[in-house]
Amino acid sequence: MSTETVPVTEHIELRAVEERYTAELHSLVIKNKAWLQSAFDWAQHVGSEEDTRRNVQSNQMLHQRGYAKMFLIFYDDALVGVLSFNTIEPANKTGYIGYWLDEGHQGQGILSRALQAFMRYYVEPGIVRRFVIKCRVANHSSNAVALRNGFVLEGCLREAEYLNGSYDDVNTYARLFPL
Repeated sequence: MSTETVPVTEHIELRAVEERYTAELHSLVIKNKAWLQSAFDWAQHVGSEEDTRRNVQSNQMLHQRGYAKMFLIFYDDALVGVLSFNTIEPANKTGYIGYWLDEGHQGQGILSRALQAFMRYYVEPGIVRRFVIKCRVANHSSNAVALRNGFVLEGCLREAEYLNGSYDDVNTYARLFPL
């Protein structure tokens, strides 16, 4: 079975999550764990490679069934991040996007180019028409990704996300495409 891929540029490619990427993904998470914990609750729960394997298996199943989609971002054939639909609402044709990128690869436009290709990949066959990004107000980088990629701020959810001992406000952005 071949990997589902989304070509982005000659250097960037999205590959659907597969168990064969477990060790590489685990290493990348551990390498970036300190800053990931400042942005995502899940990062503190990553311990062993077996934890990552279970997460990959779960995400692979959700991906195959269409309830969520997890892609790994590869730059020059090296794993550098994750871009996913954490949830897909098929009836509403809405996808809730999540992403993170290795600290050493940030600020190069990799995530924005991957996000643009990702959206095209789901708009063209009519699977998703509304893309949503929710990010903590204090996560300036994530807010900038949304704005840079044509998302519109729809509102702020007060104290909507618990992270590192406090509840944080969360901005909700959306981008719509006509079908």
